[in-house]
Amino acid sequence: MPHFLIHDKKDNVGVLIVDVKRGQEIVGVYLEGQGEVKVTALNDIPLGHKIALEYIREGEKAVKYGRPIGIAIKDIKIGEHVHVHNLKSLRWGSLSRR
Repeated sequence: MPHFLIHDKKDNVGVLIVDVKRGQEIVGVYLEGQGEVKVTALNDIPLGHKIALEYIREGEKAVKYGRPIGIAIKDIKIGEHVHVHNLKSLRWGSLSRR
């Protein structure tokens, strides 16, 4: 059973379909049936949140649905939780921090 979904072959983030724990090796699948991706979660990440599938450098775009969704405000490692603490949304144009 997969842990996350990848919506498009251009995506560098996946969307979790279950909660995952730090250190857990997880598997994601492409919605278009293009194979699977394995990563190790670097954080506890809740269902519905994003995980980095590639190293995303500060200033680079996070891509979901084949389209940019935000700009990294710091480097994001493979397996890291991608959320408001390390990503500035392109949709809202605001920089939110917890």
